[in-house]
Amino acid sequence: ERSYDDITKIAAYICDIPIALITMLDYDRNFLKSHYGVAFSESPRKISFCTHAIQSEQEVFLIEDARKDVRFKDNPLVTGDTKAIFYAGVPLRDKNNNALGTLCVFDHKPKKLDSTQLSTLKALANQVVNLFELHKQHLENKQLQDNLIKKNNLLKDLKLCLLCCKEWWLLFKKKESC
Repeated sequence: ERSYDDITKIAAYICDIPIALITMLDYDRNFLKSHYGVAFSESPRKISFCTHAIQSEQEVFLIEDARKDVRFKDNPLVTGDTKAIFYAGVPLRDKNNNALGTLCVFDHKPKKLDSTQLSTLKALANQVVNLFELHKQHLENKQLQDNLIKKNNLLKDLKLCLLCCKEWWLLFKKKESC
């Protein structure tokens, strides 16, 4: 979706990084709602940096050099073609503080983000959550609209039925008076 793709593109640009993702996590996979700089659209959750980010209490989960971090140094995302050396991920949390996924950036080399980049990444993550909420509200409104249309059609059918009953009653009364 273009709105999400715009955000990942902006995140990559602001952080001067080749890869930016909006992820959503389910039981066993890391689904990429938007991806900039990578060709794949999901990865196994068990190797995901994002799992660590959403479990963290940090506003931004940072790994400056994954090759030096015992949690990630043998990770296929680090040792394989992706070469995810640097990672910064902001957990995407709904109104109830449930972690839905992350807005994250990766680089192929060690890196540090400055305070402006970090605050911008957090602001973009807030916009992703706002988009999620708007999408949810849109779906709820659509369902409400569909229900109202069904009820309106039922009322129209009831009106037609009542008109038929009225006509029948008038005919019956007319025959009774004869």
